[in-house]
Amino acid sequence: MTLDVEMPEMDGITALKEIMKTCPVPVVMLSNRTDKDPEITFQAFESGAADFYLKSVLLEDNVKPEIIKEFLDRLKAIAQKSRKSINEAQEQKANSENVSEILENILNRPEGSIEIKTGSVDLLIIGCSTGGPSALQSILPRFPKDTHVPIVVLQHMPPGFTKPLAERFDTICNLRVKEAENGDILEAGNIYIAPAGYQTFFDKKADDSVALKVEDCPSVETVYKPSINVTLDSAAPIYKERLLSVILTGMGNDGLVGCESVKKYNGRIIVEAEESCIVYGMPRVVYEAGLADVQVPLSNIFHEIMLYI
Repeated sequence: MTLDVEMPEMDGITALKEIMKTCPVPVVMLSNRTDKDPEITFQAFESGAADFYLKSVLLEDNVKPEIIKEFLDRLKAIAQKSRKSINEAQEQKANSENVSEILENILNRPEGSIEIKTGSVDLLIIGCSTGGPSALQSILPRFPKDTHVPIVVLQHMPPGFTKPLAERFDTICNLRVKEAENGDILEAGNIYIAPAGYQTFFDKKADDSVALKVEDCPSVETVYKPSINVTLDSAAPIYKERLLSVILTGMGNDGLVGCESVKKYNGRIIVEAEESCIVYGMPRVVYEAGLADVQVPLSNIFHEIMLYI
């Protein structure tokens, strides 16, 4: 279902809450580009929306066909995920007898087969797209105050939305959350949200500190701003084996090339499993390329991250 934020009699957020309470279905919110958009959009995610899209982009004069196609592809991907979830729920009971066998296999693993990697990374990068804000909300607030690595988040969003996103997370997280700015020196215990409309790079200084470079970069051939590929490719040769990358729900393949760079320098990669993704696109291409160290559902992502940091 697509649902307009601005409607007569009942506004979109109120309607969304009623839909989720009485007959939950995947909902994509449509909104105009206004100063209030970011706040309303985040309310929609908290109320159960699967995704949002700027209506003004779709209604522009001479709108590009690829924009329309991308919007329709996102709707189809979310609808397909919903149908699959229903089918899986119907099959769950039939497969429940396998759960005991799976748990027994885990508990009977040889001692030492589960590697504990705490303290083995110096930087965590999280990349996500469709469904990302909700996924991030289940992870970022859980980091404790004494987290000793910086965290950089790349979320595909329209320009103007990442700063309010950072401000919102700053109110609910134990760590400081800010929209990344050009020249920021990475500091442990901070979460940096890469700004929409720009590319985010890393710059190692003579004193071994690392600064963020936030640039327009029209020469970079990608439709994503920020691009997960661009940022991972910049971070990998600096952090090498001490880089941890997490690829969450999202449509498309942004992150695949970047993860190839991460593995080239022996970094680690966690991807979200299909069962919890709103759209199993970005994690799928990384997993099927054999680049992931582990694939787990969203509920286990934080635990996996903490094994490294």
